[in-house]
Parts: sequence; structure tokens; C-alpha cells
Amino acid sequence: MITLDHCHKYFHKGSVNEVYALNDICLQIREGDFITVIGSNGAGKSTLLNCIAGSFFPDSGTITINNHDVTKWPEYKRARFIARVFQDPLLGTCPSATIEQNLALAIKRGKRRGLGKGVKNSERDIFREKLGHLHLGLEERLLDRVGLLSGGQRQALTMLMATMIKPEVLLLDEHIAALDPKTANQILGLTSDIVGEQHLTTMMITHNMKHAIAFGNRLIMLHQGRIILDVDGTEKSKLTVDDLLQRFYTVQGEELSMDSMLLT
Repeated sequence: MITLDHCHKYFHKGSVNEVYALNDICLQIREGDFITVIGSNGAGKSTLLNCIAGSFFPDSGTITINNHDVTKWPEYKRARFIARVFQDPLLGTCPSATIEQNLALAIKRGKRRGLGKGVKNSERDIFREKLGHLHLGLEERLLDRVGLLSGGQRQALTMLMATMIKPEVLLLDEHIAALDPKTANQILGLTSDIVGEQHLTTMMITHNMKHAIAFGNRLIMLHQGRIILDVDGTEKSKLTVDDLLQRFYTVQGEELSMDSMLLT
């Protein structure tokens, strides 16, 4: 599905603030993989997702998605088959538009848009059905502006919008980090349901090692822009938090502080 071949990315290259964000990343992602991505602050997690999404290009190396070399494709072109959910619940929706208007935009992703009616009656039935699966009562609030929703409700709506039209790739950039623990668990459960039902190829960044172990079929650990651990299947299912910390120590020869990983 996705191949990153010897990708490198610098920020502020040649200056005193130079950051080597991605260091010779080679990664193959299979169709249907649900990968959790962990690492310390500045390890390159968001940079990796941004390179895949096209937010910026790697300085060298190539990115291939479904046999298409997308290395130099702009973000809007990749958005036809890549969906994203960000950490900030304010992103991914239009707060001044209603719930049904936001969903109407989402259902037209990748399609030509004319001057027809923005929200059709037939679409409202679809929206109510989809929203009903969230169990948040939003199916009765189609005309409410999204800016009136709580952070958890907006993030649930964003998850639904991102997958209304099945994406080839779903990128989740710490999408529960800004939520309280109870709401975060609800969104994680919704995430697991949507990814499983649609068999989505997914990458999820998290700072929580327990979540990284519990969700998905594959786990990747980044450090200083390099992949230092990549496990899947039975090996991943047997991991513990202590195992991950020990793996880091073994590979890097240095201790990983609990603070730097922001473990919860």
C-alpha cells in the first residue's frame, strides 16, 4: 500500500536550529495495517505523517502509495485518498457551518462539485444513520453549528467525516491527546470500530504506550528521526510497557525517561 524509500527530512538546514527530523526512513505498510507510532518528543512522528500526507516533501527519498510515486504530489492531490484527524478538535471541521453542512462537504471528498443544493434530503437520512452509530445524540442536531459541540463530540464528528468516503489511508495525529481520559477512551473505541469495519490502512500516533500496545496489529517506535523498533502480529500482542522501555534501552544504549515519552 505505502512505501517510504530512504526518506530524509531536515528543518532549518545549515542553521544553528537545524533539525534532522527523518533519518533514512525505509518503511513498507501493507494494506489493512493498523500501525501505532510512538516515540519521544521530536522523534519524527508527526513529520512522518506529514510527509505521507504531503504537508511537505522529503528532502530526498521517495514515497509510493498504491504504486503511484506521490513524493512531489501536493497535499490537496493526496487528500483524495488520504484522510486525517488532528490532535486539535477545532481542526477538521468548519465551526460556523452546521453538522449536516460539514458532513455534506465530507461526502463529496474527491468528487466534482457543482452549483447544486448543498445538502440533499436523501443525504440527511444517511447522516442521521451514521451519526446514530456514535451514540452522542448528534443525529437530532443536524442544524446545530459545529462550534457549539464539545471537544469529544467534534472529534467523533471529525472521525466520521474522515471516513464517510472510505479513504485508502487514515492518519491519526495524536487525535485523543486534547481530550479528557473518559472521552479519549470513547474516541479510541470509535476509532477501533471504524478501522475494523472498513479495514482501513491506518497510522496512529500516540504518547501512551498502553494504547500503542492495545490497538492495531503493528507498532513502530521512532527516535531521533529513525525507526528503532517495528513489531507486529504475535510479537506485538505479547508486548508490555516494560518490554518497550527495555527494547529502547537495548537498541539505543541509553535510558528513556518516562517524562520524555509522556507516558500515561
